[in-house]
Amino acid sequence: MPYRSSGTRRNSVQFGVGRSIWTGSPPPAIPEQVLDGIPGFLAWLALLLTVAGAVLRPRVVVGLAAVLGFYTALRFVVGAAANVIGLRRIRQWEQIDWVAEYQRRAGPGSIPREFVHHVVIIPNYKEPVQVLCRTLDALSRQEDAVTRMTVVLAMEGADPEAASKARTLQEQYRSRFASVYYTIHPKGLPGEMQCKSANEAWAARWIKRRLVDEEGYNIDHILVTTMDADTLWHPQHFACLTTLFALNPQRHLRFWQAPIRYHNNIWNISAAIALVHAYSSAWELAYLSAPGWIPLPMSSYSLSLRLLDGVGYWDGDVIADEWHMFIKAFFQREGLVKLERVFLPFSGEATAGETLWESLKNRYQQSVRHAWGSKEVGYTLARIIEYPEIPLWTGVRLFFRVAHDIILAGAGWVIMTVGPQLVFVLYPELFVAEWNTPFFLLLQISLAIVSILGAVVMILDILQRPPRPRPWTLRDVLATLLSFPLLPLLTLVVLAIPTIQAQTLLLLGMPIQFRVTKKV
Repeated sequence: MPYRSSGTRRNSVQFGVGRSIWTGSPPPAIPEQVLDGIPGFLAWLALLLTVAGAVLRPRVVVGLAAVLGFYTALRFVVGAAANVIGLRRIRQWEQIDWVAEYQRRAGPGSIPREFVHHVVIIPNYKEPVQVLCRTLDALSRQEDAVTRMTVVLAMEGADPEAASKARTLQEQYRSRFASVYYTIHPKGLPGEMQCKSANEAWAARWIKRRLVDEEGYNIDHILVTTMDADTLWHPQHFACLTTLFALNPQRHLRFWQAPIRYHNNIWNISAAIALVHAYSSAWELAYLSAPGWIPLPMSSYSLSLRLLDGVGYWDGDVIADEWHMFIKAFFQREGLVKLERVFLPFSGEATAGETLWESLKNRYQQSVRHAWGSKEVGYTLARIIEYPEIPLWTGVRLFFRVAHDIILAGAGWVIMTVGPQLVFVLYPELFVAEWNTPFFLLLQISLAIVSILGAVVMILDILQRPPRPRPWTLRDVLATLLSFPLLPLLTLVVLAIPTIQAQTLLLLGMPIQFRVTKKV
């Protein structure tokens, strides 16, 4: 199906903003595969040009790699600074009394705090019962869960134990929440794939019918949170959400996102895998903290039911449900949608396995799935074309945010790593003769900065982890120390290569099979 408008378009919900909506002829269709293939095309084009350049213009290749390397080093410096800022904000937010904060800031655009009702959707597929019980236990300790929180266990029909598992959990936890429901997402619906996004949409539509259409809840007072089955929220998370939602006059044009830490099982995985997850956690916090950067939702997040229903819920054929949902809402609401930061971290589970090799394989598969978000580059570009009434700069800023990391992880990685290595193999004497020239020095300095800050990130993550259940041993210390010099190799194996694999599959129009990553 091509990315295009199906004809005359008018937004059915304007939130009181009166403006003329474009109703002309739809823009010309662009085949979906062409747009999906942009990141993969750039990655392979970069590889071909890098190989040719290494043979014909080795100094040019090294120079380009040095410039990109220096830019990456600057990103690490800014990211490390933003990480420190984020950690300070977390400490500040943990001291806030959210009831008192509401009373202090409430104004004409606010709604009473007690009006807010939370719907928490937990999509899951073959999740162990003990994981779901741990999640529900933690959720039940949130503010006013027994009176103002509805839980929806979003089960998959492909799981033969889904219904029995859901009924058992419903009976066990019904007294600890305002209500507990479960839905069974049918397998093989037309236009869908078996993925979190399709399951979320099925559950959200069902609970909207139940609460709003049948029981008469006010849709404007319902805040929907979708979360991974292993997410453990900060104890103050929903107290904070209630206040932020009730205070914000633009509540139906907002997403809310907290930083993630992969700490649930952090002491039970290898030091190498822990380093990779520390790296991921640090960047997610940095993206939320960095001034001027457009943050995007990640893993578990919240938005109003009014916004969710108004833009047509999650699409059932996408893997990156978070980014896709935000982009979809952003353009349907004329570029007015923003993400609000919640500096109260939640924790999730890191990928695991019985052995280091199995852990690496599981992490690799997870990275392939995450990198399927490369599809959102084309989707965003298509939305810019489809919505010409939105100022071009507004759409381009979001496009740059979406494309930035995706292109760097594919084409950028090829230029920065393959280029210099190939030149070194073909012309080793060049490195010996010119090691102290500007570009060669820049490349070496950039590598040193990235390596040092990678170690800093790991140390900061260790300091934020929950108490270690057992004493450190010499073996644990050595494994942790040895993981630092392995970071370049680890990023190659579990980040760069799976990213290029996913981008190549998108370029070729080959589907991905959604797999639940083993974490326990």
